Formats: sequence, C-alpha cells, structure tokens
Amino acid sequence: MQTEKVVDHIVNWLKDYATSANIKGFTIGISGGIDSAVTSTLCAKTGLDLLCLEMPIHQAENQVTRASSHIEWLQANFSKVSRQMVNLTPVFDSLVKAIPTVAHEADRFMALANTRARLRMTSLYYFAALEGYLVAGTGNKVEDFGVGFYTKYGDGGVDLSPIADLYKSEVYEIAKYLGINTEIQQAEPTDGLWGDDRTDEDQIGASYPELEWAMKMNDQGKSSTDFKNREKEVFEIFKRFNYANQHKMIPIPICKIPSTLI
Repeated sequence: MQTEKVVDHIVNWLKDYATSANIKGFTIGISGGIDSAVTSTLCAKTGLDLLCLEMPIHQAENQVTRASSHIEWLQANFSKVSRQMVNLTPVFDSLVKAIPTVAHEADRFMALANTRARLRMTSLYYFAALEGYLVAGTGNKVEDFGVGFYTKYGDGGVDLSPIADLYKSEVYEIAKYLGINTEIQQAEPTDGLWGDDRTDEDQIGASYPELEWAMKMNDQGKSSTDFKNREKEVFEIFKRFNYANQHKMIPIPICKIPSTLI
C-alpha cells in the first residue's frame, strides 16, 4: 500500500465531502482503539473542526487513559481539535433499572452491549446537530463488510466512513505512518461493550489477520472444502459471521406495494 498517498486521498476526500455539504467539521467517538485513533487523526488533518467525544460506560481504565492521551496528542498537533467528556454510565444504569429482566441472561447481556453503542451514537448525533458537524465512522473493511462486527444503529450509525475500504492491517500501517501512540498500536482490539477485558478475537474466535485472509479467499470464490485444519476453521468462522450479519450490510428491506393495489 502506498501509505502516504492513501492518507492524502482520505484527507482530501473528507475535506471535499464536508465542503460540498457546507459542513464545517466532524465529530467522532474516541475509544482508545486503533480505528478511532486513525480516523480522528485523518479528520484532524483536513484542517476542519474536530470534536472528540469520550463516552465511557463502565469502561476499563486503560481504555479511558488511551483515549484521553490520544485526544491530548491531537490537540497538541492540530489547531481545531476540541474534546467533550460525556459520562454515559449513569444513563446506562438508569436504563438497565427501567427495563424488565428476561429469562435468558445471555440474550440480555448481548442486548445491553448493543445498547451501549446506541447510546454513544445518540450522543454523537446530539453534538453533531449542535455544531453542524458530520459523524465520522470508525469501522474498517473486515468489520463493516466481512464479519459485520459492529452494532446496527450504534457504531454503524454514521454519516461517512473514511477507513471502511481498508483492512485492519492497513489501518495499523497508517497508524504507524501517522505516529499514533504506541500504546494504542499495541493494544488488543476490543469493542469495549462488555465492561471486562474480552477482545474482538475472544468474541469472534479468529484474529484480524486470519479474518482478512478468509475475506480475500471468500472474494475469490473459495469454499471451506478448499481448506484443512485451522484454515478451514477460520474460513467457516468468517462465513458464519458474514451470513448472520448480512442484515447489517444490505439495505433495509422495503415492502413494495404492487401497482395494482395503488
């Protein structure tokens, strides 16, 4: 990958899109992870306004620290970066108390994890509306179009996606080029929705390099019968997530009314 040229291309794309839409800047949630760090830096490089939101919900301390350090780095290197802390923990806890419990706790935990992401999306759009900004998404190619590893109308609810055509490995390459905090570059990827230390790999069962490989094999028309052992296992994991999460990747189904009924 021609990293410098890719960075310039994304920055110019962001700036052109915002200028054409008569928008003065971006807002983004900073999680302490690699994707939000890279995306926020690309937004900052446009020279337009950038509002960074910290939105902890029972967040691990190391995630909060990494997010704060990254924003400080942005503000030290770019002139139009501002920050806003929105502690969503009390909001989340109040919602949990207000809704009824269910028989299957596992289902409830998953629903509440996704609720965290949707609370953050709501907060991002609140501030975007106040300031006249666009909400910048942080999803990469594997997450958005491979395994669908994001929350529908949560972190998937954005105005534009600057890094959604980049594999995770390419995001890391750009992070290194941009000089992103080493601690962020070395941190295990996590969605931070569970209030514990589980990683993306813990949840999916495969690493991002493995998923990138599987996505490329799938694009080549391969099937699980073409592989053995770990490769077969990884490919089947990819196919299972890809199939289950198609509802996130395709347009919302619309019930078309026959012309004879109108």
